[in-house]
Amino acid sequence: MEQVLQHFRKDEQPFIEQVSGWLRETQDRYAPKLTDFLDPRQQFIVHAIIGQSEDLVTTAFGEFPEAERKRMLIAPSYFEATEDDYDIVMFSIKYPSKFIKIEHPDVLGSLMSLGLDRSKFGDIRVDDNQIEFAVASEVADFVRMHLTSIGKAKVHVEELQSDHAYLENRDVWVEETHTVSSMRIDTIIASLFNVSRQKASMLVHGGKVKVNWTVREQPSFELHESDLLSIRGYGRIRIGMIEGRTKKDKIRLQIGRIEQNS
Repeated sequence: MEQVLQHFRKDEQPFIEQVSGWLRETQDRYAPKLTDFLDPRQQFIVHAIIGQSEDLVTTAFGEFPEAERKRMLIAPSYFEATEDDYDIVMFSIKYPSKFIKIEHPDVLGSLMSLGLDRSKFGDIRVDDNQIEFAVASEVADFVRMHLTSIGKAKVHVEELQSDHAYLENRDVWVEETHTVSSMRIDTIIASLFNVSRQKASMLVHGGKVKVNWTVREQPSFELHESDLLSIRGYGRIRIGMIEGRTKKDKIRLQIGRIEQNS
């Protein structure tokens, strides 16, 4: 375990220990273990830890095409998962779209106000007057019953059938390669968005920067492979593979830059 922990952040250790528990549970019971919805960084950690076991496999599914948040199955190598095994229910939200506009943060805020953990919800997609989201089946009835308003708008939650054409992800990822002097969050922001280190630090100190959906307020925070970086007003960056170092000892880094179509 110590060898695994040294490759990840200290604040990720509780999740790593949870994954290790899932591994032991699956090995002891020799039966599949279904997780809640995990973000891409958590999925990366699961793959890294479970991948060390020759007799177990991991699979992931989020129902939406190109889903970001997914439930994972940790299972014996003989197990072949089907989509039904992930226990995901898809909902749409009906509301008076002619009179009010509801956006992604509004939906997420209302879902979180129900008292459920974020891990019980998958992706939320909003397109014009359509809203769809994924939810763990064990809390689906509760969500259907209690999600009756978003902001000041009265809403109605309807379950979508499996043959429904779900909303597509309108985000476009552009893959790029950059050289950076370090993996500090202020250095990465300054290099990738062509702003000064001082400006990058101000964004971080101002609470405008998230790493894997968590606000980080220390400019010296180190980014790792598979991290998702969100900067308010600038966009999103996915940290890809660290390819090595140049002759001048700079880091050669693959990134994905996300831009949302309007």
